[in-house]
Amino acid sequence: MKRIVILASGSGTLTQAIIDAHLGADIVAVITDQAGAHVLDRAHSAHIETFTVPMMADRTEWDREVETLIAALKPDLVVCAGFMRVLSERITNRFKIINSHPSLLPLFPGAHAVRDALAAQVPETGTTIHWVDGGLDTGQVIAHERVRIYSGDTEATLHERIKIVERGLIVATIKSLLPKLEKTIG
Repeated sequence: MKRIVILASGSGTLTQAIIDAHLGADIVAVITDQAGAHVLDRAHSAHIETFTVPMMADRTEWDREVETLIAALKPDLVVCAGFMRVLSERITNRFKIINSHPSLLPLFPGAHAVRDALAAQVPETGTTIHWVDGGLDTGQVIAHERVRIYSGDTEATLHERIKIVERGLIVATIKSLLPKLEKTIG
């Protein structure tokens, strides 16, 4: 059975969608950088092992700790599901990692994609699943789905509509990738 490790920083709605999808893979752990993240409760409820690695003053040490932990878990795929940290190139070169991002990349990379799309007054945005590389949302796009922006949208309402689409797209993407993955890296 393929092994998935999820990295998440927040409420865990993407993680919950992955858990609920019953992908025929083993979600071996959820790793977060936030001790109080609600994603930990979701993982505990699903009997998934959790780890918290808070950001350290020495970023190199944090990278080393995260890399060691991921390697010990022997994942076939690492899924960034609302993980709000940029991973080092050393980590991204070692593991197969995908990320979900709330825009149509390469447009609006970074932590404020929804706000940036509204400020740009574009007619649509969306969500993208991409391979993670050493850059900020610069990896090869795997899939994307469009979401229309309405005149009355706020950052909160638009982001909520994107999240609905994002949950379905990340599950569909993982389903399509799992049979293609080679044996565990690391």
